[in-house]
Amino acid sequence: MIVVGGEALIDLVPVALPPGALLPRPGGGPYNTALALGRLGAEVAFCSRVSSDGFGESLLAGLRAAGVDLSLVQRGPEPTTLAVPSLAPDGSASYGFYVEGTADRLFTLPPALPDGVRALALGTCSLVLEPGASAYEALLRRESRRGVLTLLDPNIRPALIADPAAYRARFLERLLPHTSVLKLSEEDAAWLGGRVEDWLAAGPSAVVLTRGAAGLTVRTREGGEYSAAARPVAVVDTIGAGDTVNAALLHRLTARPGEPVDWPEVLAHAAHAAALTCTRAGAEPPYAAEL
Repeated sequence: MIVVGGEALIDLVPVALPPGALLPRPGGGPYNTALALGRLGAEVAFCSRVSSDGFGESLLAGLRAAGVDLSLVQRGPEPTTLAVPSLAPDGSASYGFYVEGTADRLFTLPPALPDGVRALALGTCSLVLEPGASAYEALLRRESRRGVLTLLDPNIRPALIADPAAYRARFLERLLPHTSVLKLSEEDAAWLGGRVEDWLAAGPSAVVLTRGAAGLTVRTREGGEYSAAARPVAVVDTIGAGDTVNAALLHRLTARPGEPVDWPEVLAHAAHAAALTCTRAGAEPPYAAEL
């Protein structure tokens, strides 16, 4: 089983008509990753705190429909986090957030995950918003120590980070030493300001960099470097594309435990899945049959 931990929220996505209208869509990087894994046919569980309001119920219904295990989901009466993406002409998105007093940031450390868990993925807002951020950090450290493959996607949202220096220090000193695979975008890398060599030295065995239309690249601790081209598609928006990459990476990396990783094939699989997500409005990752 793969466990994905982090926020589930509602994206208020701009639509053309009527002018200024916003369409509620399920979202949140970890939520999208869990949904994508379920659609790819992986055995996956979502680990989060989700509101008992109407938005929370709809979020869980989406995961349930994708076959995601919800036994690790905590519930609470607090409202659901809202995100308002702004779309650039190329379809890329930036975000504003409504997060005060919301359910997902009150996540608490769960008991030990089941013995059958092979991988844990964490990322985005859940790495920032306290007190939940500390609980997710503790989950990462605990599961890493018992040999679970861990994937970290910082998915930087600058509007949420009040103290960038403290975040960068936490990322390098407290998160990376317990991370197996670091996946981040070029924008994330620029904001963090570090070098791939430094991140590999801190703990991960591989760093995967997403580069938009230029595709994906991975650097490994052993010195390997591999790339995959992006698939040319008509982009509607890029919402959820990076999260789909997370899912596709985990789907392949956990398929043959103990065997050498065929990075060119893994990256090509991720590029294909992400490209399909970009052809749809909002975070709508593909199903296995579409690949």
